[in-house]
Amino acid sequence: MFMKAWQHLKTVMRHKRLVRQGCFKVGLYRQGIFHDLSKFSPTEFMVGAKYFRGDVSPNNIERQEKGLSYSWLHHKGRNKHHIEYWIDFGFEPGQTLVGMRIPEKYVVEMVMDRIAASKVYQKEKYTDASSLQYYLRGKDHLVMHDESRQLLEHMLKLLAQQGEEALYEYIRKEVLNR
Repeated sequence: MFMKAWQHLKTVMRHKRLVRQGCFKVGLYRQGIFHDLSKFSPTEFMVGAKYFRGDVSPNNIERQEKGLSYSWLHHKGRNKHHIEYWIDFGFEPGQTLVGMRIPEKYVVEMVMDRIAASKVYQKEKYTDASSLQYYLRGKDHLVMHDESRQLLEHMLKLLAQQGEEALYEYIRKEVLNR
């Protein structure tokens, strides 16, 4: 168990480093520093250590074994860069759960998170299109505000077509106005 915990810790730290680097490149220093701190809580870290494989999220393995992931429920409720954080009841009578508009800085952090996760799990198979491809596989099941969805998709397509440096420049100049 110790070895799996050590491997999980190294994976989390690599992920956090990659997100921090991306966030710093666009001027989101606070988010880069505080990204995913909940992964060190017992609820999330113990699951990560127990189900660590290195090529897939331990939350997915926990979900397969238990029918849900307590770690994921904990994580997405504490981290604003996740789409699921922004789901609430709609304003209109009869509306069920809807996606609320996500502030741009969290959509940007979401993109940095997706890039980092793709690099960590795909390793040498990673390309600038990896994050877009992953998003497109599950996009139809996401409850998300239209404006936030459009921004996310635009940034992932820009990454896939023009690469990270073009994405960072677009984010600095057009999204965050820095």
